[in-house]
Formats: sequence, C-alpha cells, structure tokens
Amino acid sequence: MSSLRLEELGKSFGNFAAVSDVNLEFPHGKFICLLGPSGCGKTTLLRLIAGLEQPTTGHIKLDGKDLTAVPAHQREFGMVFQSLALFPHLSVGENISYGLRIRGTEKPGCRQRAQELLDLVRLPGVIDRHISQLSGGQRQRVAIARALALNPKLFLLDEPLSALDAKLREAMQVELRQLQQRLGISTIVVTHDQREAMTMADIVVIMDHGKVQQVGSPLETYRNPANSFVADFIGLTNLLDAVWHPPSTVTVGDITVQVADPPVNVPDGTAVKLSVRPEDVHVRPAGEVGANHLPATVSFIRDLGSSVEITVECFGQKLLAVTTPRERLNARVGAPVSVELPASSIVVLKS
Repeated sequence: MSSLRLEELGKSFGNFAAVSDVNLEFPHGKFICLLGPSGCGKTTLLRLIAGLEQPTTGHIKLDGKDLTAVPAHQREFGMVFQSLALFPHLSVGENISYGLRIRGTEKPGCRQRAQELLDLVRLPGVIDRHISQLSGGQRQRVAIARALALNPKLFLLDEPLSALDAKLREAMQVELRQLQQRLGISTIVVTHDQREAMTMADIVVIMDHGKVQQVGSPLETYRNPANSFVADFIGLTNLLDAVWHPPSTVTVGDITVQVADPPVNVPDGTAVKLSVRPEDVHVRPAGEVGANHLPATVSFIRDLGSSVEITVECFGQKLLAVTTPRERLNARVGAPVSVELPASSIVVLKS
C-alpha cells in the first residue's frame, strides 16, 4: 500500500493545457475514481501517474520518493488499459505471467502465480485457453490478473469496464471493488460513468477542462457539490436561479425560501444557483402553504413503474421531482400544484 502525492502537476500539448495545477494526495489502500466528461483530462492524468506521459510542470511522489522522471516500467505500477491489450497469440496463463517471464521467473513459478491470480479473480480452469476463447468479462478478469502479477504498489485502470454490456458491467463493478478491498491495494480508476464511481470509490476526483473541481466521498460530492458543474454532472439535479439574502434566505421569483446551509462571503443581492436533487422535491396539492412552498404547474409525467418523474414549471424554470407510485400526487399535466423544497436539501452555489 502506497501513498501517492501530485504537486502542481500539469501537462500541455502545445498551447492546450490538458491538465492544470493538480494537487492531490491519495491515501493508502483507497479506491479512487477520476471522474469527468470526455476530454476533461482524467486519462491524461492517469497516464502521467503511470509514466506514459511526462508532465510539463509539477511532481509525482510515491511515499516521498520523486517519480517524475522515473520510466513507466520502473514505477512498479500495474495497469489495465481500456483496450485490455492482451496478447492474442498467448494463452491465458502466458498473458498473466508475461511480466514475470521477462523478469526471469522460471516457468513453473510463472504458472503457479498465474493460477493463484486466476483463482483470485474467480476464473479457474482457463489457464491454457487462448484469449479468443474467452468472453468479454473473462478477458477483463485476465487483464486484471496480469496487472496484479508483479504485486504492484499502485493499481491503475483506464475505463476498464466500458466495453462490457450493462448487466455484466454492474457485476464487474462490484467484483472489482471487492477484489480491491481483499487486497488492500491503492487503486485509481478512470471513468466517465457516475454510477460506476458511486458504486466503487472511496474517493471521487471530479475533473473538468483539465482542472480538479471537487474531491470527496461519493455521497459528499452528491449531497454537497462544490459548484454548478459538479451538481449537474453527479446524478440528476435541479438548478434554480435565485437571489441570495443573508443570513439564510433566497428569493425564487417573488417567494422567499429558507436554506439550512448558507454560503460564505456572498453579498446580499447576489445571483446564485440552487441545487436540489429530484428525490428531495415534493409535489403537493395546489394552494398548500408552508415554508419553502412554490406555486407551479405540471408539464410532464413519466411513470417508470418503480418510480414516477413529475416535471413542473415554476417562475419560468423547470423542476424535476422523483417519487414512488404510492406517494405520487394525483395530478395531471396542466394542473396547478405546490412544490416544497426542504431547507436541508438546498445547496446554494455561486452562479
């Protein structure tokens, strides 16, 4: 288990800054997800850590040792590429033990280690098969086993599950997380899938335009987004235009709304955004009054069986509410309603 530290790390390609001013420290034995949309810099950051790209600025340190100029093959990291990069002409066992063989391990030792790893990734009995005889999920396990063969100090994975179908992908998310917990190895995974990050990660690093936007646990980033980008990217949210009034209220249209967690150092009258998750928006009968009730009109209803999505319009802005069939308000499209926004569910963000 190793502690990795990134200091002022940056990478530019000509005038384009793919990664800028990244300062992060990854604790021992944690599962970290680098999360963000395509082109945000997460894969470039992973390649910098792996030594496959050289940084333009900054340093990469492992347990205090500067690895910035150390070649990839000397960093003792295991990596699973998006393409898996398995050798089609070699057997499963030969793929897994490839790194051991080039380091001089005898054939019996290579085979024994390969079998141990196949048992670890729950893939017994395939050591002599060719890669072409395996399913997508089996190939994924072989790639993971190969990356673990040399007992790496750090385990790096670039979109490892992107080629799998939805059901297998979800199963592999759980398996990968359980494997990491059993081994206690520090692991960094690149993904653009929010559900994947929420399922697997201890720590999520959310990136956009080459910069880190927020670092925290999945629940922390979901419940307390640092800015509008994070709020909108992590799951579904409603972003409402409002005006801030200290110490603890905003106005939406002409209605005053209380907030439980006021922002810091925001002047009176500042335009802000309110982030409210759909599951926290409550649609009530028209005319119902109380704290944080806004008048609205139903514009769309979607019944998904296990849940019901109700879209309403409120002061020219759309709000999505998600409820259960049992709690669903009996209202039709076009009907007036009252929308309740609980103060504890509102996050005030600078516009």
